[in-house]
Amino acid sequence: MDTGGSESPAELKKAKSKTPRKPKESILKQKSPAEFFAENKNIAGFDNPGKCLYTTVREFVENSLDSADEEIGKRQFNSMIGLVDRERVDAALYDDYETDKARERRLAKEARAQEIQAKYASLGKKVKEATASKGIKGRGEASFYRVTCKDNGKGMPHDDIPNMFGRVLSGTKYGLKQTRGKFGLGAKMALIWSKMSWILTFIGISLTFIHTEKRENKDRWHGAEIQVVIEGNWTTYRSKILHYMRQMAVITPYSQFLFKFLSDAPDKNFTIRFARRTDVMPPVPLETKHHPSSVDLLLIKRLITETTKQNLLQFLQHEFVNISRSYA
Repeated sequence: MDTGGSESPAELKKAKSKTPRKPKESILKQKSPAEFFAENKNIAGFDNPGKCLYTTVREFVENSLDSADEEIGKRQFNSMIGLVDRERVDAALYDDYETDKARERRLAKEARAQEIQAKYASLGKKVKEATASKGIKGRGEASFYRVTCKDNGKGMPHDDIPNMFGRVLSGTKYGLKQTRGKFGLGAKMALIWSKMSWILTFIGISLTFIHTEKRENKDRWHGAEIQVVIEGNWTTYRSKILHYMRQMAVITPYSQFLFKFLSDAPDKNFTIRFARRTDVMPPVPLETKHHPSSVDLLLIKRLITETTKQNLLQFLQHEFVNISRSYA
């Protein structure tokens, strides 16, 4: 007997197929560069607390050196005030002339001062290690440190500070010339590590020269001051950090470093000063062009789109090094 309410299996299958299905969640996800480097800290040298402290000090010091190296030089200052450097006919008549004997005495004095400084540093290291072994914390235990770096460089433009300290892969070192850094990661990774290990704000002070709009600069100080609180391990990486500072004092004799370590225990505090040994600055690295053997098709295509030259001959001459007109 047919009641009229039953449906065939084909009709039931057809009715079920009309019900809307829930869309599948996409497995494709995206991450920002900051998230990537936060999860892969070892790429930038932030493997463990001790190495993080060492890398933070190193990045801040080298950033300060870059800023000080780019500070206005004597030649540029003279051109700004209307003085033009002229060729010296008789160099002995100038105040900064140095005879051979005076140069020998100066070098011998600098060598003696360097030996005394090394002896003082080695003596202080032995004394500090003997007292540090009596502390409450065991060797290798991590704690938190406030790292402050202050320089007398040219400072940073106020509008560029968010990108310089808050955006990874953002920097002023992109180009074909000799630089200390390249990818714009150092200070940003220190900020990322600070936020991951200890939730405190990243403090930065920067003055390009005299801040006349917002506050009076009585000391006429110009430069940048950076302060960050991070988790670190001073006990294990103490010798590495001091060794790095000594190396920087050797390879940058025109710089002066003042390193201070302040601890809760007054007997552990110490200060090391690496004096400046010369007033002669090295020449500023010049930006160069690409070598023909170091380019690929993508780079050549980009250079073609950016060049202002009208023909291939001019393009090869002006966009690459070591290509003369006859060779092109």
